[in-house]
Amino acid sequence: MAEREQRRDRGPRRDDRRDENPEFADRLVAINRVSKTVKGGKRFGFAALVVVGDQRGRVGFGKGKAKEVPEAIRKATEQAKRSLVRVPLRDGRTLHHDIEGRHGAGRVVMRSAPAGTGIIAGGPMRAVFEMLGVQDVVAKSLGSQNPYNMIRATIHGLKLESSPRMVAQRRGKKVADILKKPDAEAPAEAAEAAEA
Repeated sequence: MAEREQRRDRGPRRDDRRDENPEFADRLVAINRVSKTVKGGKRFGFAALVVVGDQRGRVGFGKGKAKEVPEAIRKATEQAKRSLVRVPLRDGRTLHHDIEGRHGAGRVVMRSAPAGTGIIAGGPMRAVFEMLGVQDVVAKSLGSQNPYNMIRATIHGLKLESSPRMVAQRRGKKVADILKKPDAEAPAEAAEAAEA
């Protein structure tokens, strides 16, 4: 009896906790009915593909399989939350530079866009950008149309993106030196040479 009271004082168990990160939004990208042929006939199951993100620069995807659709979606969402990646965004709305992502036969090209462009991307890629919080981007899938490969290629490309701060840190320079336009320096140098 005393042992049971002690356990109660420790606080809630892991199972009793509610969703610890309710700030995440999720998007069901694809649901696939799969069947297994057994002696008595066919057993049906469902495979779900879900993209999860906080719409502020973090995104992840997961897949789940179960006998029922809601259970498959739940498993996929949990896996997606465990596989989140952080992506640096310019002004919190677009990519810093153009990138290409690949996975298997999937190949996607993503380009930064000016404000007001919106998300110009198809199906699974659109879901990734919406969950990431990107507002302006132009993207094109050039390879496999399989949603799993498209999402993996998109995430691969987003992992390759680097912000000016990351580049400056890697090179041991200041951010201003990285962002300096090379053609802006040339006329100034030419003017100095002319004066001399």
